[in-house]
Amino acid sequence: MAFIDANKLGELEENVVAINRVTKVVKGGRRLRFAALVVVGDRNGHVGFGTGKAQEVPEAIRKAVEAAKRNIVAVPTVGTTLPHSANGVFGGGRILLKPAVEGSGVAAGGAARAVLELAGVADVTAKSLGSSTPINVVRATFDAINSLKNAEEVAELRQVSLEHLAD
Repeated sequence: MAFIDANKLGELEENVVAINRVTKVVKGGRRLRFAALVVVGDRNGHVGFGTGKAQEVPEAIRKAVEAAKRNIVAVPTVGTTLPHSANGVFGGGRILLKPAVEGSGVAAGGAARAVLELAGVADVTAKSLGSSTPINVVRATFDAINSLKNAEEVAELRQVSLEHLAD
């Protein structure tokens, strides 16, 4: 899992996936803060996510965007879809990503849809099998994305030629 420098990429789009109100009970009462979950991507095979927490919502989003730009990864694609099926797990969140035929679109819900659309995957089917908590779904989706390999990587791992792999 090699992280990519956000400065070398083009224009990055941001998508705020979730904002939570977080309270901490102290002696003087309750301390209110906001936690933001943001996904950034260039719609061309690069996507990242980050979280931020602050007393104001815009500040939490800004922190989350900065964290997301530090965590950008490359998504291997074949045409407009994924090279193969993949499962991702994080905590209680489990997700199944499957390639789809061209023109079928992104069949995914909520947090997984945000990640896949900003990654530039146009045709994919995703099913969230476990927890629907957005942070766990996003992390599980990234786990699945990081397990994807294209044909060149598989041929290199097996130490065979690409033509031999196709047979």
